[in-house]
Amino acid sequence: MRPRGGLEREVLACLAAADGALSANEVLADLGGGLAYTTVMTTLGRLHAKGLLSRELDGRAYIYTLASDLGTVDEAMAAHRMRRVLDSGGNHAGVLARFVEDLSPEDARVLADLLSPKSRDERKG
Repeated sequence: MRPRGGLEREVLACLAAADGALSANEVLADLGGGLAYTTVMTTLGRLHAKGLLSRELDGRAYIYTLASDLGTVDEAMAAHRMRRVLDSGGNHAGVLARFVEDLSPEDARVLADLLSPKSRDERKG
């Protein structure tokens, strides 16, 4: 049995090691291990919905690539989890306030820097 998120990580690693975009069949063949095609398709779809994969039509099937370099995958997955938690509650301000209260002083400084107009302009351009 795979650990939570294990198949997603395997799929991401498979795509990171590929020379180019892969179809679901190619990912399935690369992973082996008796997985069902529908399991791989579902996993690819979820990773695409999380913004971790890019896809384009190639004939009648999608081919997939990493949306960004593999080094940023952990950050993207954590951000997606944080977004899901925020979206699951009704009181966004309360959830965010509690989150900020629990930050270490160093993390609070990083967050303040990220929210500053100068930092936002630098990330955009």
